[in-house]
Amino acid sequence: MLSLQEVKLCLEDAGQSHVLQFWPELSKEERARFLLELSQLDLKGLQDHCDGAAKAAASPSTKLDGNIEPVLPEFIGSTQKSDTNTLASWESEGILQISQNRVGVLLLAGGQGTRLGVQYPKGMYDVGLPSGKTLYQIQAERIHKIQELADLKHGSKCTVPWYIMTSEFTLDPTEKFFKEHHYFGLEPSNVIMFEQRMIPAVTFDGKVILQSKGKIAMAPDGNGGLYRALVDNKVLEDMERRGVEYLHVYCVDNILVKMADPVFIGFCVSKGADCGAKVVEKRHPSEPVGVVCRVGGVHQVVEYSEIQPETAKLRGPGGELVYSAGNICNHFFTRAFLHEVAQKFEVQLKQHVAIKKVPFVDGCGNQVKPDKPNGIKMEKFVFDVFPFSRNFVVFEVVREDEFSPLKNADGAAMDTPTTARASLLAQHSRWARAAGAALLDQHGNTLPPTARVTGESSPSAQCEISPLVSYFGEGLERLLKGKTLPTPFLLDEKRVKELQAL
Repeated sequence: MLSLQEVKLCLEDAGQSHVLQFWPELSKEERARFLLELSQLDLKGLQDHCDGAAKAAASPSTKLDGNIEPVLPEFIGSTQKSDTNTLASWESEGILQISQNRVGVLLLAGGQGTRLGVQYPKGMYDVGLPSGKTLYQIQAERIHKIQELADLKHGSKCTVPWYIMTSEFTLDPTEKFFKEHHYFGLEPSNVIMFEQRMIPAVTFDGKVILQSKGKIAMAPDGNGGLYRALVDNKVLEDMERRGVEYLHVYCVDNILVKMADPVFIGFCVSKGADCGAKVVEKRHPSEPVGVVCRVGGVHQVVEYSEIQPETAKLRGPGGELVYSAGNICNHFFTRAFLHEVAQKFEVQLKQHVAIKKVPFVDGCGNQVKPDKPNGIKMEKFVFDVFPFSRNFVVFEVVREDEFSPLKNADGAAMDTPTTARASLLAQHSRWARAAGAALLDQHGNTLPPTARVTGESSPSAQCEISPLVSYFGEGLERLLKGKTLPTPFLLDEKRVKELQAL
């Protein structure tokens, strides 16, 4: 730990002497904590961080239309446009890699559920399913099931390790939650939690914000902080020790995420890709999602704010959007590529500006909760490594099958607990009908076979199928064919035993 004098000198050099303005008022314990926090900062790089944040926030966003092109067809796979045999071969390849312990999943879980109106990690959120399961439990059970499917096919006893990147805000509650729930049946040694770095929030004139008299306002360095965190926490070494060669990386808030998706893994492996992105078709030109495309011949994600409306509206010969590949933070990486990024390219990652309302202490020592944005939080994004890929591929999936994020509290227009719950129940209702079951609505009426079941609104039939019973709709015909299912219907392991006994 640095001495107080060393910290003072570093802060003076960075033009941040105000950070210690309340030092005389702190207790002995508060001084020790604050000095430890300051010692752990990159004080030599602090001035560059603060000046860069202020400059970036003041710079107008640039439009990239002149250099933008869609991804070439030869680098794209699709669940809808590929034939059954091709999909089956990709799935077989993915299951084989899983059975050989070569696949891991990596969860980006550094954010809290603030926009949901809660102060705990999003993964602990219960969207109101009949089972009462949280996002963490759903994801854990999908890992359990895909291991089981791989073992059944290849006679193996495989493990898909689950790497979970947390932050200062989410590590302790996440660890406690997993312990309380016995890791949802997974082996604790195969659930590896690690913490991303925190960086100071900065004012518009480039000054570090004090959250309190003895604490800097800090924020996670974005999901692109993954690459530094892999090195800081020796995660790449753990992957190598386990023999993990391929990583499925995803964001915590997608209730429909296919953990270690064997079709996606198999597609990427068969193409020899070092980096891949799942995408969904944009609903409309102005949907606020980034687009996977090429800029100057290099693959990257272009934010919706970086494209002119007329470019976003361009359509192809069949009426489809030219720039339709919506990024959903669902990626494939080889371990070798992650190692290369961490060693060579991490310092080159673009810094993104997030303008936020940051609580602070004013010059008189008063606590202030601002009513308008007052600070800059700099973030790196996980997808900003795409340009460094030597063999990048895109995999198109159906939104209603694989993407329904949980971002906002109920009452918002989209991405709420209600829409996430409806998406999952609608998907499981489709699986049940495909298996030959008849569904009843809440009034006891049988839904006609032609009735479309989607998550656009609250589904009239509520059917939930445990991931421990079916990973993606497989194996249900023997259980449900010819059955009439009431609403709500929960197919868990207990109900399976009851049905098998009939």
